[in-house]
Amino acid sequence: MQIDIGICTYRRPSLDEALMSLAVLSVPANTRLRIIVADNDKTPSAAARVEALRSTIPHEIAYVHCPASNISIARNACLDNATGDFLAFIDDDEDASEEWLVELLATAQSSAADAVLGPVRSVYSETAPDWMREGDFHSTLPVWVGGEIRTGYTCNVLLRLSSPSVAGRRFNLALGRTGGEDTEFFSHMHRDGGKIAFAANAHVYEPVTENRAELGWLAKRRFRFGQTHGRLLQEKSRGFARVKHVGLALAKAGFCYAAALGCIFSAVPRYRYALRGIMHSGVVSGLLGVREIRQYGTAEAA
Repeated sequence: MQIDIGICTYRRPSLDEALMSLAVLSVPANTRLRIIVADNDKTPSAAARVEALRSTIPHEIAYVHCPASNISIARNACLDNATGDFLAFIDDDEDASEEWLVELLATAQSSAADAVLGPVRSVYSETAPDWMREGDFHSTLPVWVGGEIRTGYTCNVLLRLSSPSVAGRRFNLALGRTGGEDTEFFSHMHRDGGKIAFAANAHVYEPVTENRAELGWLAKRRFRFGQTHGRLLQEKSRGFARVKHVGLALAKAGFCYAAALGCIFSAVPRYRYALRGIMHSGVVSGLLGVREIRQYGTAEAA
């Protein structure tokens, strides 16, 4: 069996640490690993970095230059260049735990799932606000609806490439600068019969950088999450059904903002309710067709 590991990168020195964490992975029995680095910069800026590490990593590395500044192009390059039975995705600012792939594969085999998600655990510096560290606002986990996972993310996932719901599927280029391309990918995969499972012990770790340890960054990200969800609801609803969704999202946002005011003296629930209200406001924005916030290809993203 072969498992490919896709890493999309854009001018991040942290790619070195991500690759080194893959060098010491526990390899599942009778399995060969292959790494695909998809460089999304205009120039092949990560090529020298990959070459410098190639001799220290015991797995084949395929470097692909896939310009520019559109994350969907990079994700699709990983899919296009995958030759294995499975393709795992990890971000270029994350470190994989030693048993990461073993845990993902074990869950894929026991559940027969088409995609398996793992948890992304945030690592905060001492300078991050106390409420942020206490509430752990950056870690990523799946959401269950009616006992099942209906969408996913690419920061920690294993895809079964032979699955009918995965084979030939690609990330939407129109969302490659805003984000939300992974939410749409997995939502449509699930809609077409794909099963999504969760491997609770398949940890990857993501340091929270100084610019992300801010309320403004969290608010912008939650709003964009909401916009993506709203756009997906818009695809499936017309007329009164869409008006109903808007009204429900407005009611949820209003409740969350009121609850945040009610928790004015308790930071963690205050910010949790406020950010959830911002997310529901984003849902309204998405349902009304407002263009999603651009997150990739900007100076901030770089």
